[in-house]
Amino acid sequence: MKLVILDRDGVINYDSDQFIKFPEEWRPIPGSLEAIARLTQASYRIVVATNQSGIGRGLFDMATLNAIHAKMHKAVIQTGGRIEAVFYCPHPVNAQCNCRKPGTGMLDQIARRFNVDLTGVPGVGDSLRDLQSVAMVGAQPILVLTGKGRKTQEAGGLPEGTLVFDDLLATAHFIIGR
Repeated sequence: MKLVILDRDGVINYDSDQFIKFPEEWRPIPGSLEAIARLTQASYRIVVATNQSGIGRGLFDMATLNAIHAKMHKAVIQTGGRIEAVFYCPHPVNAQCNCRKPGTGMLDQIARRFNVDLTGVPGVGDSLRDLQSVAMVGAQPILVLTGKGRKTQEAGGLPEGTLVFDDLLATAHFIIGR
Protein backbone atom coordinates (compact mmCIF):
# COMPACT_ATOMS: atom_id res chain seq x y z
CA MET A 1 0.00 0.00 0.00
CA LYS A 2 1.22 3.47 -0.89
CA LEU A 3 0.51 5.83 2.00
CA VAL A 4 1.22 9.52 2.71
CA ILE A 5 0.72 11.11 6.13
CA LEU A 6 -0.05 14.83 6.24
CA ASP A 7 -0.26 17.35 9.04
CA ARG A 8 -3.30 19.60 8.58
CA ASP A 9 -2.71 23.21 9.68
CA GLY A 10 0.11 24.83 7.74
CA VAL A 11 0.29 21.96 5.23
CA ILE A 12 -3.21 21.57 3.78
CA ASN A 13 -4.78 24.78 5.08
CA TYR A 14 -3.60 28.12 6.39
CA ASP A 15 -2.67 28.03 10.06
CA SER A 16 -3.61 30.55 12.73
CA ASP A 17 -1.99 31.35 16.07
CA GLN A 18 -5.58 31.72 17.33
CA PHE A 19 -6.43 28.20 16.07
CA ILE A 20 -8.85 27.21 13.34
CA LYS A 21 -12.02 27.30 15.47
CA PHE A 22 -14.80 27.46 12.87
CA PRO A 23 -15.35 25.93 9.43
CA GLU A 24 -15.28 29.45 7.95
CA GLU A 25 -11.67 29.83 9.14
CA TRP A 26 -10.53 26.72 7.27
CA ARG A 27 -8.95 27.91 3.98
CA PRO A 28 -6.80 25.67 1.79
CA ILE A 29 -3.27 26.71 0.92
CA PRO A 30 -3.03 27.20 -2.87
CA GLY A 31 -2.05 23.93 -4.55
CA SER A 32 -2.69 21.72 -1.50
CA LEU A 33 -5.99 20.31 -2.72
CA GLU A 34 -4.50 19.66 -6.16
CA ALA A 35 -1.57 17.90 -4.45
CA ILE A 36 -3.92 15.57 -2.58
CA ALA A 37 -5.85 14.91 -5.79
CA ARG A 38 -2.65 14.06 -7.69
CA LEU A 39 -1.49 11.73 -4.93
CA THR A 40 -4.91 10.06 -4.82
CA GLN A 41 -4.92 9.61 -8.59
CA ALA A 42 -1.43 8.07 -8.34
CA SER A 43 -2.95 5.42 -6.00
CA TYR A 44 -1.63 6.88 -2.74
CA ARG A 45 -3.82 6.70 0.32
CA ILE A 46 -3.80 9.98 2.24
CA VAL A 47 -4.21 10.22 6.01
CA VAL A 48 -4.04 13.27 8.23
CA ALA A 49 -2.44 13.34 11.69
CA THR A 50 -3.11 16.62 13.49
CA ASN A 51 -2.72 18.06 16.98
CA GLN A 52 -5.98 19.80 17.90
CA SER A 53 -5.36 21.15 21.40
CA GLY A 54 -8.12 23.72 20.88
CA ILE A 55 -10.53 20.99 21.96
CA GLY A 56 -8.70 20.41 25.25
CA ARG A 57 -8.45 24.16 25.77
CA GLY A 58 -12.22 24.55 25.30
CA LEU A 59 -11.88 26.76 22.21
CA PHE A 60 -14.12 24.49 20.13
CA ASP A 61 -15.92 21.18 20.52
CA MET A 62 -16.02 17.89 18.64
CA ALA A 63 -19.02 18.93 16.55
CA THR A 64 -17.07 21.95 15.32
CA LEU A 65 -13.95 19.87 14.59
CA ASN A 66 -16.14 17.45 12.63
CA ALA A 67 -17.64 20.36 10.67
CA ILE A 68 -14.15 21.70 9.87
CA HIS A 69 -13.07 18.26 8.67
CA ALA A 70 -16.28 17.84 6.65
CA LYS A 71 -15.44 21.10 4.85
CA MET A 72 -11.90 19.84 4.21
CA HIS A 73 -13.12 16.45 2.91
CA LYS A 74 -15.64 18.13 0.60
CA ALA A 75 -13.02 20.51 -0.83
CA VAL A 76 -10.61 17.62 -1.42
CA ILE A 77 -13.29 15.47 -3.09
CA GLN A 78 -14.35 18.36 -5.34
CA THR A 79 -10.75 18.56 -6.55
CA GLY A 80 -10.60 14.83 -7.30
CA GLY A 81 -8.78 13.68 -4.18
CA ARG A 82 -9.58 11.68 -1.11
CA ILE A 83 -8.47 11.69 2.52
CA GLU A 84 -8.89 8.19 3.92
CA ALA A 85 -8.92 9.17 7.59
CA VAL A 86 -8.13 11.98 10.01
CA PHE A 87 -6.35 11.15 13.26
CA TYR A 88 -6.21 13.90 15.86
CA CYS A 89 -5.00 14.56 19.38
CA PRO A 90 -7.52 16.65 21.34
CA HIS A 91 -5.29 17.10 24.38
CA PRO A 92 -3.80 20.42 25.52
CA VAL A 93 -0.07 21.05 25.28
CA ASN A 94 0.57 20.17 28.95
CA ALA A 95 -1.13 16.78 28.74
CA GLN A 96 1.09 13.77 29.27
CA CYS A 97 -0.38 11.86 26.32
CA ASN A 98 1.49 9.92 23.66
CA CYS A 99 -0.85 10.92 20.85
CA ARG A 100 0.21 14.57 20.74
CA LYS A 101 3.06 15.10 18.30
CA PRO A 102 6.01 14.81 18.77
CA GLY A 103 4.69 11.62 20.41
CA THR A 104 4.03 8.74 18.05
CA GLY A 105 0.56 7.69 19.23
CA MET A 106 -1.33 8.91 16.16
CA LEU A 107 1.21 7.35 13.82
CA ASP A 108 1.06 4.07 15.75
CA GLN A 109 -2.74 4.16 15.32
CA ILE A 110 -2.32 4.76 11.58
CA ALA A 111 0.06 1.78 11.28
CA ARG A 112 -2.42 -0.47 13.12
CA ARG A 113 -5.53 0.77 11.30
CA PHE A 114 -3.96 0.37 7.86
CA ASN A 115 -1.86 -2.67 8.80
CA VAL A 116 1.26 -1.08 7.37
CA ASP A 117 4.89 -0.64 8.36
CA LEU A 118 5.57 3.11 8.32
CA THR A 119 9.24 2.74 7.41
CA GLY A 120 9.91 5.15 4.55
CA VAL A 121 6.31 6.38 4.36
CA PRO A 122 6.30 10.12 3.52
CA GLY A 123 5.23 12.20 6.53
CA VAL A 124 4.67 15.86 5.68
CA GLY A 125 4.62 18.66 8.23
CA ASP A 126 5.50 22.29 8.82
CA SER A 127 6.76 22.04 12.41
CA LEU A 128 9.63 20.30 14.13
CA ARG A 129 7.25 18.18 16.23
CA ASP A 130 5.61 16.84 13.05
CA LEU A 131 8.99 15.80 11.68
CA GLN A 132 10.23 14.35 14.98
CA SER A 133 7.12 12.17 15.26
CA VAL A 134 7.54 10.92 11.69
CA ALA A 135 11.25 10.21 12.15
CA MET A 136 10.67 8.27 15.39
CA VAL A 137 8.54 5.68 13.56
CA GLY A 138 11.02 5.36 10.69
CA ALA A 139 8.91 7.27 8.19
CA GLN A 140 10.42 9.85 5.80
CA PRO A 141 10.20 13.36 7.30
CA ILE A 142 9.28 16.04 4.77
CA LEU A 143 9.15 19.73 5.68
CA VAL A 144 7.00 22.11 3.67
CA LEU A 145 7.84 25.80 3.84
CA THR A 146 4.20 26.83 4.15
CA GLY A 147 2.64 27.50 7.57
CA LYS A 148 5.44 27.51 10.16
CA GLY A 149 7.79 25.71 7.76
CA ARG A 150 10.19 28.58 7.04
CA LYS A 151 10.62 29.30 10.76
CA THR A 152 11.12 25.58 11.40
CA GLN A 153 13.82 25.41 8.73
CA GLU A 154 15.56 28.54 10.06
CA ALA A 155 15.53 27.19 13.64
CA GLY A 156 17.39 24.08 12.48
CA GLY A 157 17.61 20.78 14.30
CA LEU A 158 15.62 18.89 11.66
CA PRO A 159 15.73 15.10 11.88
CA GLU A 160 18.43 13.53 9.75
CA GLY A 161 17.31 12.92 6.18
CA THR A 162 14.49 15.50 6.25
CA LEU A 163 13.50 16.57 2.74
CA VAL A 164 12.36 20.17 2.21
CA PHE A 165 9.90 21.45 -0.39
CA ASP A 166 8.19 24.79 -0.97
CA ASP A 167 4.69 23.40 -0.51
CA LEU A 168 2.51 20.30 -0.65
CA LEU A 169 2.17 20.42 -4.42
CA ALA A 170 5.97 20.32 -4.90
CA THR A 171 6.06 17.50 -2.36
CA ALA A 172 3.41 15.54 -4.28
CA HIS A 173 5.37 15.91 -7.52
CA PHE A 174 8.44 14.47 -5.78
CA ILE A 175 6.54 11.58 -4.15
CA ILE A 176 4.81 10.58 -7.38
CA GLY A 177 8.04 10.86 -9.37
CA ARG A 178 10.22 8.78 -7.07
